[in-house]
Amino acid sequence: MTESNVGILALQGDVTENFMATMAALHDAGMDATVSQVKTPDQISKLDGLIIPGGESTMMGQLSMVNGAMNALKEIIDGGTPVFGICAGMILLSKNSTDRVMGSTEQPLLDILDVEIERNSFGRQKDSFQAEISLDPIGISSFQGVFIRAPAILTSGSNVEVLSKFNEKIIAVKQGNILATSFHPELTQDISLHKHFVEMIKESN
Repeated sequence: MTESNVGILALQGDVTENFMATMAALHDAGMDATVSQVKTPDQISKLDGLIIPGGESTMMGQLSMVNGAMNALKEIIDGGTPVFGICAGMILLSKNSTDRVMGSTEQPLLDILDVEIERNSFGRQKDSFQAEISLDPIGISSFQGVFIRAPAILTSGSNVEVLSKFNEKIIAVKQGNILATSFHPELTQDISLHKHFVEMIKESN
């Protein structure tokens, strides 16, 4: 099997932490892959897997539009390349986003993941917290979720598999080649979600 090329969208957000978690997951899975930070359409088009990290989703979307990355992202995801959207990354993938306090947002979205997102669903920065959750549909019975200005999914399409809920709010989903969480797995020592993602890449090659 040829070496996989895994990219972490490096416009903004938890890039280093995701790099480290992905490297550890690949090592555990015994997979040959290069992991790199990507920004440009040319870099994105060559990927076998992509992580869109947490950060500020509005800024991320605007930067993606400025450098043409938005179209490249849409193209590879539509083409079946596995993608893992984390917090802001989940928002960027979604079809629709509102803010719990401010209401409708006019931010650029990829419009691929069939969900409606509520930004800041659990409160602002000061309301950040950790909680034990489970993602039983993908074999992860216990995981320490780190929620920082976390979004939640209000509604999801019939093709979206709900992986986890917290306080009755949807916080993790899977739709075909898309994995998305409202919490930050890269901020824990647990690489089981990143391992699930690299297995998705392995299966797609």
